[in-house]
Order: sequence, then structure tokens, then C-alpha cells
Amino acid sequence: MPVPPSHPNRLIHETSPYLLQHAHNPVDWFPWGEEALGRARTEQKPILVSIGYAACHWCHVMERESFEHEQIARVMNERFVCIKVDREERPDVDQVYLDAVQAMGVGGGWPLNVFLTPEAKPFYGGTYFPPRQWFELLQQVANAYQSANRPALDQSAEDFARVLRATELEKYGVQPATAGLRRPELRKLLGRLEKSFDRARGGTGGAPKFPMPAIWRLLLRAQQLTGQPSALQQTALTLTEMAWGGIYDQVGGGFARYSVDEQWRVPHFEKMLYDNGQLVSLYAEAYQVTQDEHYRAVVQQTVAFVQRELLSPEGGFYASLDADSEGEEGRFYVFTLAELYDVLGDEASLAADYYQCTALGNWEHGRNVLHRRQSDTDFAAAHQLAPGVVAELVRGWQQRLLAYRSRRVRPSLDDKILTGWNALMLRGLCDAYRAFADAEYLALARQNAAFIEANLVRADTGGLWRSWKAGHGRVVAFLEDYSLLIDAYVSLYEVTFEERWLRRAGELTEYALAHFSDAADPHLFYTDAAGEALIARKKELFDNVIPSSNSVMAHNLLRLGTLLDVPAWRERAAAMLAQVQPLAVKEPQHLAHWAALYLSLLCPLAEVAIVGPDAEALRRQLSRHPLPNAVLSGSPAASELPLLQGRFRPDQTTIYVCYRHACHQPVHSVAEALVQLQAAWAVPSP
Repeated sequence: MPVPPSHPNRLIHETSPYLLQHAHNPVDWFPWGEEALGRARTEQKPILVSIGYAACHWCHVMERESFEHEQIARVMNERFVCIKVDREERPDVDQVYLDAVQAMGVGGGWPLNVFLTPEAKPFYGGTYFPPRQWFELLQQVANAYQSANRPALDQSAEDFARVLRATELEKYGVQPATAGLRRPELRKLLGRLEKSFDRARGGTGGAPKFPMPAIWRLLLRAQQLTGQPSALQQTALTLTEMAWGGIYDQVGGGFARYSVDEQWRVPHFEKMLYDNGQLVSLYAEAYQVTQDEHYRAVVQQTVAFVQRELLSPEGGFYASLDADSEGEEGRFYVFTLAELYDVLGDEASLAADYYQCTALGNWEHGRNVLHRRQSDTDFAAAHQLAPGVVAELVRGWQQRLLAYRSRRVRPSLDDKILTGWNALMLRGLCDAYRAFADAEYLALARQNAAFIEANLVRADTGGLWRSWKAGHGRVVAFLEDYSLLIDAYVSLYEVTFEERWLRRAGELTEYALAHFSDAADPHLFYTDAAGEALIARKKELFDNVIPSSNSVMAHNLLRLGTLLDVPAWRERAAAMLAQVQPLAVKEPQHLAHWAALYLSLLCPLAEVAIVGPDAEALRRQLSRHPLPNAVLSGSPAASELPLLQGRFRPDQTTIYVCYRHACHQPVHSVAEALVQLQAAWAVPSP
């Protein structure tokens, strides 16, 4: 039976909200570390490592059903060394054991529960287990490990550990590309990606549907650089359907992690910083291409959500909001039709049509997930209203429903601050500022960058911390943190021309190359050489909702190698792509950010340097235009930017468009520069 909170276990001393949620379980949880691993070796007990995150609905379910259950907890404590891991704080541990469970032929997910030998090698695992099945499994595993079967389990664990040490490319038997970059091969890549499109509701494949921003940013750029109309059509369809769907919070802005159905209607209600940072970038870039005002509104509302609900007083951004409140998934976000009438009065009937709400409800317990099926223009025509009237009504509905909703019990907040996820939001704010020139976006970006520099840089090594909470940085940062922060700092430089951000990006790149490199391979390890050694040192290659750390790093090396004129970095970016190129062409939906690098190297990447007293004004003008394959540099005066000395010495404000180690004739207007850029991107690959 479930038990009330007891004397806290060791997790009470942690800062991770997910670990603290389990601090009063009757299970004698350890955090991941030498104390737990050492005890397992000393007592020769198998280890149970249970991995999840604070916003995970099924993690909460398994806690209530099993980890708060006295009899189950007794078996766990007596027969295992039990370790709890926050996958967001320790993605390295999560990667290793998620790969192990998948190698066992079990689908991955969270909660992730894996049984290990005392040497931390996995021999069995799975995800969520109902309480009876979990209780029986615990007994079966413990009995087997203490029986004559132990040598077989140890050998199985050793075999899995050997599999984990193989790289992704070794598993797939991929050989590096030898033929270089070719436009026919790029067309083949894009054609394969098209086969996965949902032509009716956007996105790729069926349910569940994840936003996958890297795919749509690739297609936006492909359309601009290759003129392929279907790329823009599918991207616009996807962005519109997501913004109309329940995956988008129609009242408060911001996106949930994914939709459980093909229509984007019913979300899995947790809201993650990493999704919203990337989607701000995506919708801002899409606005530059399409000038669709709905996309501007999505950016405005999403930034407002992040600022209202995820911004710390110090200037960092919190990690996530839970899916659950009052013990129910989505309870905070859904409305009955009666509630709509209580809040909106005479306008409720019209609002119910707009948000697809009914008395029976489209969600559990007669409640409705608010979503749309028409543009404001079409809705206005159907109801004989002017479009401007509809827009004004919707703003009023959102304000009143948000005020009403704010009185509910709120979902839990995961208030740790993660370097990589903050970098994604920082990049999003920079992209929003480029598209809309809203000074508030830039102010938020600068505030966040200052927080990162003050709190997430290690004083001892100059490297980074992964996480910050309660005034302290913790956990040696991973390649994800470096790659995403370098990317964000380059973007911050491009929208400010403040050289310190470019220099910081260069310094962090040098650190990453020194501490994450593999002498035998251009790809980088996920973990710092100075960090904790696990049973396998992994390399992250496949792009997921967050692009892989190696693909982001390869883009960084190309961009910075261009801006700082470091040929070795540009060459390494090309070498990193060559290693995965055959797989990217074959499986572009899983390597979309690598495919974007293919596009950048093929077209090619251009540098636009603006120097002179009106550099900032010209930068603002240029930034209003989509620049799918260019980096920006500049300064009010050449003497103030040492990186440009000896290269650009204009007597007046001048724009130089440079690519493949040569510059066009200098020009003095944005229109002339755009013509030169189009010419640059049309140059065939050598």
C-alpha cells in the first residue's frame, strides 16, 4: 500500500527538482555517484537505475504506483542498490542506458528503468511497468542474479557494454563519402525527406507528432537556395497546423512537447524550454520568408510565455513546466464549455466555435483542449465579421481566459537552469530580434547571456557547468552545452556586432576541441575528458528534437571558421559531414541538421561584412531579409574590429559579400548586397 512521506532519503541533499520529488519515497534512493556504485561493488548487489525528468507524466504515475508503495520499496531496498537520475541534468548517463535498453530490443522512453551489474553494466531494462508487473520483475531479477544464472547475466551485460562502445556509424556500417557534395545528391536527400510528409496536417509520419524544428528550418533554407516550392509549402502547412493545434497553448502561448494524435490537437502537456527556444527561431525565420503575421503573433506569444513563466529573477530560463496538476494530466490547460460561458459570457458561443469546444468535450471528463481549424480571415467570413474584429475578440478572450486560468493550481516548475537549453532560448531571442527588431527581445538575450557568463562558467577551468540552481553551478558540461552556447553567442554577435560574443564563441570552441576531441575521428565525444568516465564514452550523431551536439558543432566550425578565418575549422566541419553524409542522404529525417550543413557547404556559405559609421543601420535593414546561408560581421569603424583589420578598410559604410575566399565589388546598399548573395548561392560546387 502507498505510504506517507517518511524520513527523507539521500536525494534530499540534491538540487534537481526531479530528484527532490523522490526524496521522501520509502525507496532508499541514491543519486548517481561513487557512493552508490561503490556500495554495489562492496555488497555485490545488482543496481537499479531509474531515469526520468520532472515534467514526465508517466514518471509521476510510476512513482505513485510503485515507488511510494511500502512492500515494493522493501524489495527494492533489500535486493538492489537503487539510483535515481535526472536525465536533463545527466544526459550522459541517460544516453548510455537508453541505448542499452534499445539494444535489448525494447522501445525507449521515460521513466527508464535499467538493471545493472555492480560494475554498472546493463543486463535488462524497460520503461514504465504497472505495479504488479514491477513487483514480480524485481523478484525475478534479484533471484536470477543471486542464482547459478549470474555468470550468464554478467556475460550478457558485458556483451551489451561492448555494443555501447561502438559508434553509431560502426553500428550502421557507414563509410565516409568520397565523391564530395553534389546537387543531384541533395535533391535525392530532399526527395527522401518528402516521402515522410503528412500532406494533410503537416509534420512527418503519424502519431505521436513532435515539432522537429531542424527539419523545417532545413526546408525553409532549401526552398530559398534551390527554389524547391514543395519545401516551403510543407513547412508553411506544418507551422500553421501546429499553431492552430492544441500543441500550441491558445490562451497563454508556448508549445507543449508533442501531440499524441496526427492532428496536433491533443498535446502531451509538459512545456519544455528547449522546444520553445527552437520554435521561436523557426517561426521568426518563417516570418522573414513568408511575411505571415500569424507567425509573428506566435513568436510574440511564445516569448511572452517564456518571460512570464520560465524567466528567473537572475536572468536565466527555467527548464520546464509539468504536464500534471491536481493529479491530472493537462488539468491546468483545458476548459469545459460551461467555464467558457462563465468567463466570456455572451461571446462564449462564438469563442466555442473558434476554439472547437463542445458540451461533451474533446478531452477527458467533458473538458476541451482549445484548438483552431480556420484562419481569422476565414472565421470572420463564416460569421459575417470583419477580420480585424475577430483579432480584437481573440485578444480579449485570451486575456480573460488567461486571468481565469491563473487562479488554478499551477503545474510544477522545474526551476533548474540548463546551459544548453538556455542557449537555445538565447538563439531564439536573437532570431526574433533579427526578424522583428523588437528591442525587448535583444534586452532579454543580453540579460540571459550575462547570466550565463556570471553563473555557468567554471572559474577553475574556464569551461562550463551543465546546470545551475540555488546559487551554484553543478555537473561538468557536455558537448551539447558547448555547441549550443557557441551557436547562440555567434548569433548574438551577428545582431549586435559586439565583438566580445564572437571572441567568447571562439574561446569555447577552442575549449571544446581540446577536451572533447577524438584523435582518430573528426567527431567529438559527448563528455568532457575531465568529466566522469562511464562504461562507454558516446558520440551524439543523430538529430532529434534537439539537433545532435556534433551537427551543431560542425555548423559552428563552419561559421566561426569563416568569421575568424580559421581554415582548419572549416575543413573539420567538412570532414565531420563526410563521415555521416551517406547516412544523411539515406535517412534525412534523422539527420536534418547534418543535411542543412550539406546545403551550407554546397551553396556556399557567404560572409557579409558591414563596416563604417552606418553599419548598425545597414545590419538592421539586411536582417529583415531571410539570409539562409550567410554569416554577418561588422563594426562602425574598421579600427574597432581587429578581426577585420587588413581585410576591409572602407572610407564609408560599405558592404562586402565574400565566399570561397574572395569578395565581390564592395557595395553601399542592402539591395545590391542581396543581389550579390543570390549570385553567390547559385555558384555550382567545385
